[in-house]
Amino acid sequence: MSSEGPADRREGSHKTTAAPGGGGEGNGAASGAAVRVGNFSDRRLRLNPNKDHKPESYADVRSDLDPGIYSALERHLPPSMLELPKDVKFQFMREILSKYLPEGERNRVQKHKEYRQKISEKYKPLHKEIYNMHPSSFFVPSFLEAINDNTEESFRSIISEPSPGIYTFQMLQPKICDMLLSEVENFEKWVHEARFRIMRPNTMNKYGAVLDDFGLEPMLDKLMDEFVCPLSKVFFNNVGGSSLDSHHGFVVEYGQNRDLELGFHVDDSEVTLNVCLGKQFTGGELFFRGVRCDRHVNSEYQLEESYDYSHVPGQAVLHRGRHRHGARATTSGHRVNLLMWCRSSVFREIKKYQKDFSSWCGECLREKKERQRQAVVAMRKELFNKEGEPVN
Repeated sequence: MSSEGPADRREGSHKTTAAPGGGGEGNGAASGAAVRVGNFSDRRLRLNPNKDHKPESYADVRSDLDPGIYSALERHLPPSMLELPKDVKFQFMREILSKYLPEGERNRVQKHKEYRQKISEKYKPLHKEIYNMHPSSFFVPSFLEAINDNTEESFRSIISEPSPGIYTFQMLQPKICDMLLSEVENFEKWVHEARFRIMRPNTMNKYGAVLDDFGLEPMLDKLMDEFVCPLSKVFFNNVGGSSLDSHHGFVVEYGQNRDLELGFHVDDSEVTLNVCLGKQFTGGELFFRGVRCDRHVNSEYQLEESYDYSHVPGQAVLHRGRHRHGARATTSGHRVNLLMWCRSSVFREIKKYQKDFSSWCGECLREKKERQRQAVVAMRKELFNKEGEPVN
């Protein structure tokens, strides 16, 4: 599931019944509480998440969806609901999510949940320290200092912007890169020995693994919330950077007997973090070709939108998910990258009602400027015609 939750409910069809304790889907702690709160038809989700609210854990409820989805959505509940019993909040959120998730998708989510459960029961982590992020050992000092200062000035002091909307900076300590590499190798070895089917990161990559699937989801949650979000609020505020609430974290592998290159595409994200972990390799450059909305995703690019980026172990590149890009062939060696697709359910909901994306889509902006230019020409022509003068 891509966590594309609603920003506003308009149907007004939520019924309030007794909590689902008898059905086994709630925690059964307050079976009569839902009756007391009345009808939910006037309850609207918050447009922006309540960052100060600490959501409850829904790991103990029976649901087809990942418990983390409910915890993320709880931050969007109206203030009047935050102090209600957990089973009441769960029922309200479940009814909303059911409207957005067809049965086939629910079945897929349930199978994925069972897949993760089997891994958590059988797989033994190699480096437990990477599962519990300690920032001082994870990040290079310059990056950590900039995040702690949390100002645009501090961010720009460590970040390069070689092309508009593409930000690069040193991020991970070398030993963390090595640990992540060996952890992924250990997981893949276990998968092979256990004859366990591995789910690949996406439809484009045949090699790699989803980090969330083998226990690294809490670490990636912290990475997004405390380290990617502060940057995104500054540099990607107009494309959901200030309301990121879910992610898809994975590694990809390139080289001999692996993927060689990656075709031209956009990511299923609002903001993408891409960090090279190593190892020794040549080639594999990313090529960027401008930011586009869905309507213009296959349009031509302008010369100033073209930029090629060379990977350096430990160095990160941060860009919009809609920034079109691809990866050139890794001509020798073995390259492994950690990627995190960061998403905003609020931005995705708002985007459904927009038609003009000239604030961030390069082609929309060019079309808008051309319309403005034509309007000025037409106005000048009309004015000159009234004065009886020729128009150049």
